[in-house]
Amino acid sequence: MTNAIFEKISLELGVKNEQIAATVALLDEGATVPFIARYRKEVTGALDDNQLRALDERLHYLRELEDRKSTILKSIEEQGKLTDELKTQINSAETKNRLEDLYLPYKPKRRTKGQIAIEAGLEPLADKLINDKNLDPEATASAYINPEKKIVSAKDALDGAKYILMERFAENADLIEKVRNYLLDNANISARVIDGKEKEGAKFLDYFEHDEPLKSVPSHRALAMLRGRNDGILTLSLVIADQDTSITATHPCEILVAEHWQIEDQSRAADKWLKEVVRWTWKIKLLTHIETDLVSQMRERSEQQAIDVFAQNLKDLLLAAPAGAKATIGLDPGLRTGVKVAVVDATGKVLDHGAIFPTPPQNKVIEAEATLVALCKKHNVELIAIGNGTASRETDKFVGDMLKANPDIKAKKVMVNEAGASVYSASEFAAKEFPDLDVTIRGAISIARRLQDPLAELVKIEPKSIGVGQYQHDVSQPQLAKSLDAVVEDCVNAVGVEVNTASAPLLARVSGLTASIANNIVAYRDENGKFKNRDQLKKVSRFGAKTFEQAAGFLRIIDGDNPLDKSAVHPESYTVVESIAEQNGREVTKIIGDSSFIRSVKADQFVNEKVGLLTLKDILSELDKPGRDPRPEFKTAQFQDGVEKISDLEPGMVLEGTITNVTNFGAFVDIGVHQDGLVHISALSNTFVKDPREVVKAGDIVKVKVMEIDEPRKRIGLSMRMSDEPGEKITAGGASKPKNKAPRQARNQKTEKSSGMGSMGALLQQAMKKK
Repeated sequence: MTNAIFEKISLELGVKNEQIAATVALLDEGATVPFIARYRKEVTGALDDNQLRALDERLHYLRELEDRKSTILKSIEEQGKLTDELKTQINSAETKNRLEDLYLPYKPKRRTKGQIAIEAGLEPLADKLINDKNLDPEATASAYINPEKKIVSAKDALDGAKYILMERFAENADLIEKVRNYLLDNANISARVIDGKEKEGAKFLDYFEHDEPLKSVPSHRALAMLRGRNDGILTLSLVIADQDTSITATHPCEILVAEHWQIEDQSRAADKWLKEVVRWTWKIKLLTHIETDLVSQMRERSEQQAIDVFAQNLKDLLLAAPAGAKATIGLDPGLRTGVKVAVVDATGKVLDHGAIFPTPPQNKVIEAEATLVALCKKHNVELIAIGNGTASRETDKFVGDMLKANPDIKAKKVMVNEAGASVYSASEFAAKEFPDLDVTIRGAISIARRLQDPLAELVKIEPKSIGVGQYQHDVSQPQLAKSLDAVVEDCVNAVGVEVNTASAPLLARVSGLTASIANNIVAYRDENGKFKNRDQLKKVSRFGAKTFEQAAGFLRIIDGDNPLDKSAVHPESYTVVESIAEQNGREVTKIIGDSSFIRSVKADQFVNEKVGLLTLKDILSELDKPGRDPRPEFKTAQFQDGVEKISDLEPGMVLEGTITNVTNFGAFVDIGVHQDGLVHISALSNTFVKDPREVVKAGDIVKVKVMEIDEPRKRIGLSMRMSDEPGEKITAGGASKPKNKAPRQARNQKTEKSSGMGSMGALLQQAMKKK
């Protein structure tokens, strides 16, 4: 089935079958996605990392599907029930759902009422009544009375026949698929609050009486409803819009069951009894099974979307602009315990540390200023990184006042997102790195380093602890970890790693390297000093030829023996570069960075069996700008003086902030008040926005207008449309309109209650589920 898998993936991705086959061969040999994407373009036809990740994911699914088919075919064959037709259906199944539907009648299970009835000899009765609807059920069943089998009446016989038919109906794969598709297209997911849980579940107020189409429910709302159900606040069910729910009404799915088995009421003797069998089949057998199945599909779909959101935000955060190799002070703000201080040099090495107390209740501003001034001058500090947690704005103001009072200090203050810093501080790696330092000092070090190089520092933290996702605790943790690890791997390898300064956690994310090999690199470096060339890596324990092939191109050596070692040119291509230099009478060191020369080189003249045109173009691009960092230029947001907490905000204020998190329903912005505000998707632009990432990404500096404030619930409504005015209804991609203040009537409440918020508040209630 291998070729069939390749053909299917080829069709789905819109690429040639040969590309898929070649890529799968590389993956099966242990090649990583970053390595394949960068250094095997000729082999794959230049598939990019996104295509390769999609291919790898789909390959895994289809291989699992094929393995499951083999298991099912073997099971049915051992039962002696495998027909050619069934075998064809199983081999043709394209989804796991369809496969399990086909297997359902043959799946080993506990003895059911239908099986017991068959053992009692009632299957012929069931067959007669379904095949000849003119037969009288009572009279026909009388012939099957058998006290020894506990069938003491015609009713007992009919009940047994009913159970047989119910199971037969409910285990028909084609019918299950038909009913499932109907519900997927026509059903609403219906959420209702459990009586008595209104107060306890107040945060799920928006879903106390909520209905929307199953097929289009956004992931954040689906996950919110599922969390409400898991917390015992909500019930979830599937209902058909405008369905007649009276006792005598026939459910649309009952009609589908009846039609599939050609059952209709023509006033024949068995019609009424068969209609009752259909009703029982739907209510007892199919309803719960398919409802559970479809809600599970909704959950899986929503989880994947949430994971994709997290992955994209993580990528944006990891690839945020580095401030660069500059001496930096990291400040971890606090009130009672003071502000922890750490000074690191341009390479991130810790030079000094301590604590100052410029904030309440101590208010030792003069002493704190003297300490900070002394540290800035002693270590020629260029940057002051301030964590954005508790007391951050107070600390930011203190540092600003200090810089104004000491103009000879040219350091620049920057607010830094400290999400995950406490996780790093208490980690095993941090304990090994700084065994003699308090966890709070480790946090200040991390804050300083993540300003210098966000990627190098954030890789030390478990990705899901960085806090840029939605509902990350509600999704499949293995799937989340796999997706986030792939993002980290792609980001690290896109930037490259300086082997002589990188930490073990950063090295471990390099293509082909494991945690143990990364530790071996650091140990070798500590014992022998800096690496002088890439070949020296082969002396590291367990750093074999395959590892070298996968990793070498992503490991940089600055000021080494070979100038190409600081570039992304793979060692396997050094001879090509040397050939280009030699044929032009130049030295390798002289052609690196010589743009006019590089542009004059005709790449096709140097194509050979090992190096193709695509790789040559990459080599020339790298020689033009060796070690080029793909990350953007460093910029920072300027928070407004005097706006330090929610109570300082006023509707209509225009502020600058940093995008901290992008979700399907909008973007969260840090405006310096200890609580991120939400720009709903409808307020991101004057034009229609389908995906917030079309407009913003994590780390962007944006200007926003304060629309509404709900201080008790710590919710802030923002708009990126400067023409919007507080008190006006926010409309997607259009002019603002007078807001509709009609209050929402909560279920089971005798009086209407207003939240006290306007249109943006309503959007917040509907969408904002950050925590």
